[in-house]
Amino acid sequence: MVQTTIWAALVFVFSTAATQAATGAPPLYPSLDGRVLCGYQGWFRTPDDQAKAGWRHYLRQRGGAWLPVNDYLPDVSEVKAEERCRLPLACADGGVAEVVSSDNRNTVNRHFAWMRQYGIDGVFVQRFPTDFYGRDLAPAPFRASGDRVLGYCREAAAESGRSYSLLYDLSGLGSNADAVVMADWRHLVGTGVVCVTNDVAWQCHKGKPIIALWGMGFNDNRQYGLDACERLVNFFKGEGYAVLLGVPFYWRSLKTDTVADERLHAVLRKADIIHSWSVGRFGDEAGVQRAEAVWREDAEWCRENGLTFMPVVFPGFSWGNLMGASNGIPRRDGVFLWSQFAAAKRAGVGCVYVAMFDEVDEGTQIFKINNAPPKGDGFTYLSYGTLPSDHYLWLTGEATRLFRSRQPFPDVLPTRR
Repeated sequence: MVQTTIWAALVFVFSTAATQAATGAPPLYPSLDGRVLCGYQGWFRTPDDQAKAGWRHYLRQRGGAWLPVNDYLPDVSEVKAEERCRLPLACADGGVAEVVSSDNRNTVNRHFAWMRQYGIDGVFVQRFPTDFYGRDLAPAPFRASGDRVLGYCREAAAESGRSYSLLYDLSGLGSNADAVVMADWRHLVGTGVVCVTNDVAWQCHKGKPIIALWGMGFNDNRQYGLDACERLVNFFKGEGYAVLLGVPFYWRSLKTDTVADERLHAVLRKADIIHSWSVGRFGDEAGVQRAEAVWREDAEWCRENGLTFMPVVFPGFSWGNLMGASNGIPRRDGVFLWSQFAAAKRAGVGCVYVAMFDEVDEGTQIFKINNAPPKGDGFTYLSYGTLPSDHYLWLTGEATRLFRSRQPFPDVLPTRR
């Protein structure tokens, strides 16, 4: 009864997105074809920001002492002193570790300005409903902070000529995952946090605005199942949106990280874009070659079923301070990332998702980091070594330009002039 009531209310509140789009300005980016977009976490907080939620995704306490949970520090050299926040860490060399909050318009503007500067198309802004609602769908205080960050992204995308879209990460949600997401969407539209009708920066595909749902089909004991996911697909499709589904790497074969349920494919066929998660599934050149073979068959399956395939590429992986596994997947100065772009192009893929723009938690970030971090007392921050701090922004921009071209994608990393 509750879900039926929520569904009826949502249908009442929202008109069809396609009809709305017909009355608004045309989108800057009407298709994913030839596009390279990044994931944007936007979940970093400091005690002095508007959220007043303490340290989020920077620190944790152990034995009464603060310790970092990430292996990299953001580059704050372009940040005003009053926007920086010093981490309460003991540094062996007497250095200072400073960070910024995502809940700051200037932070988001700076990131989108970097995207424009280096030629990166845009981002999928991650949204985590598990942080925003209780079991009874009552909003949590932190929701307002998430709303602000999404609003900053909307403004910055329009100002910088980049695109953005919303990606719901279902991780951590219960069996009522669909009801939570629908309630949140109703909140976002009802309060004007999102207004797809006249938002020219919202990423579209085949004439429809995109909504992304991540976390479908994983076999890691999630509390929600395919029923909840299918209801979400049906809802957003019914409202006229192009639905992107974030699925495991082996979604097509239903093996390894994927639920062994043929029904998954039936639900996927209802969507528009399939986005397979690669991070941690391979870590060297031999792994990239295996991924290319998988992607080629994934892309063919999608073509046969009238879908678009958007695989994930990532620069490396590291969570030494979080899990004690430093440099789990080496970056190799960008060779690893570049080889994935080339493999995706050879596999016949038309668009790519980069994980991630700002994800220092798992060391997959491509944005500028502190290349001379302080030495910790009992912990270590990493850097890009002798490479410039903007190396991966530049490299992703180069890949974006070449990926869109009709020429063969070069296997060899370009030389920066």
